[in-house]
Amino acid sequence: MVSKRNALFMLLAVVFCGIVAAQTPKELLEKGLEYYRDGKWQDAVLTLRRVQTTADDMALKNEALYWISLSELFAGSYDAALQDVEAYLKNAQKDSKYYEAMYNKARILFYLNQFDGAIPIFKTYADVVQDANRKASAYYWIGECLFALGRLDDARNTFSIITEKYPQSSKFEAASYRIALVDQKKIESELLNLLKWSHEESLRTVEEYQRRERSYEQAILAYQKRIAEMLKDTHLADLEKENKALKQKLAEAEAALATASLQPVQSTAAAVPPTETVTSQPQTKAIEQPATETPSTGKLSQEQINKLLALKAQALELQKLLLNRLAASANQGEKK
Repeated sequence: MVSKRNALFMLLAVVFCGIVAAQTPKELLEKGLEYYRDGKWQDAVLTLRRVQTTADDMALKNEALYWISLSELFAGSYDAALQDVEAYLKNAQKDSKYYEAMYNKARILFYLNQFDGAIPIFKTYADVVQDANRKASAYYWIGECLFALGRLDDARNTFSIITEKYPQSSKFEAASYRIALVDQKKIESELLNLLKWSHEESLRTVEEYQRRERSYEQAILAYQKRIAEMLKDTHLADLEKENKALKQKLAEAEAALATASLQPVQSTAAAVPPTETVTSQPQTKAIEQPATETPSTGKLSQEQINKLLALKAQALELQKLLLNRLAASANQGEKK
């Protein structure tokens, strides 16, 4: 069953090839155009390519090449379409179809993202053709190229030509939409620039704040160090003043002690000479009075000496304590 089906398919293929082979180049051209009108781009290319390779008439070859390039354009085969349309323009006469082929070439370049190459071709086409609808189409594609290049102001001006001069053209609605889109893009671009500026400004503000914060911290540390040094100097001055006072007291105590130890001990009796005219009772008073006035002679008692020695010992102890405090303060200053 399968072999019979394959045989039938091969027979039909042979018959079809025979029918195609039996067709003249002109008939093939008509068949290819029929495929083109039906949107069968691949079939149109295959059929019209047979016309290009088999026809002897150069005009018929170019005609087939023109429709081949259009079929490839609509099929999305842009590289092949560009090659075929350039081959057509090389051999064609400068008639109406020639400028239509130029227009098609510019569109192919647009789809290939070669916008700078497409713009001058569209301008030439717009200058040559007289039909308002075709002029509007050329200006529309110029605007599209400018829009794709990011030249929004130029693109808007070009689309405005269509809305102002060709309001009845088929591109009027598309041009109006593009104008609104350009305006929206410009607003978006301005907003993005504003956001970018705001972001950069905020970063600068943060950096400035951090810089000032570091400066304040350094100033605080410097002030704290300065205050500590001032307190240290004041504390040392107080300790030195106290040490000086203790040294003075110690010197006075040592001087008093030295005076007391060097003064000779005088007897109380030798201070009063004997008299014959004095009665016994007054003589007793004369003897007793010097005994009560011994401190006025400059002699220190044992009790006073003991007090001076105790005062000296206390002064020495205070001096030792003060020296220890001075040494501790000096060590803390070196550590800081």
